[in-house]
Amino acid sequence: MVALNTSGVLGSTIVNSVTSSSGSGDTGKVVALDGSGKIDTTMMPTGVGADTASITASEALSAGDLVNVHDSSGAKVRKADATTSGKEAHGFVLSSVSNGASATVYFEGSNTSVTSLTPGVYYLSATAGGVSATAPSSSGNVVQRVGFATSATVLNFQSQPPIVLA
Repeated sequence: MVALNTSGVLGSTIVNSVTSSSGSGDTGKVVALDGSGKIDTTMMPTGVGADTASITASEALSAGDLVNVHDSSGAKVRKADATTSGKEAHGFVLSSVSNGASATVYFEGSNTSVTSLTPGVYYLSATAGGVSATAPSSSGNVVQRVGFATSATVLNFQSQPPIVLA
């Protein structure tokens, strides 16, 4: 007789499944979905998954901030800002990061750490790290389309080239 858990699914100990991989020690084990219902990225081959980099933050960052990669004795990341030429959005962070700590910067994909969006096109905001449904219009501001909101809490980040207003 096969034992099912309360959800009517075979238990992970019965099928010898794992939700993340620690490497070759997990050879032969069955892949199980993680707590979010997705396959953990440790299960994927090299080169498959989010386009990310670990970069030192040159200021405190909040989850969901759009960020700019810049050179300050090596690559650093700061909040992107439409009021300053050269601070266009290159990516985003999903977690808060302290000044001087390593930030995981996502260069594409779904920014799920945003709130209060309505479906539609979004631009880099004049508020550092933020997005706006309205493009900035002041002289010297950077206009950069940064993606499309698919819900109140998801921005599909797709960075476009910045344009500085005269």
